[in-house]
Amino acid sequence: MTLIFQLIALIATSSILLISIPVVFAFPDGWSSNKNILFADTSLWIGLVFLIGILNSLIS
Repeated sequence: MTLIFQLIALIATSSILLISIPVVFAFPDGWSSNKNILFADTSLWIGLVFLIGILNSLIS
């Protein structure tokens, strides 16, 4: 179950960030208009890393 969660949540979020961050910086006004979305996505990714670590420590 944890492996499925890791594959879906963490890898999907990482892939989205991997594509969206360079795209945002490519536009002239991209950072100032989209920085809140990038901060929210990055916070989500960090939260998922900690959640997966906690879940893995509970299972092991």
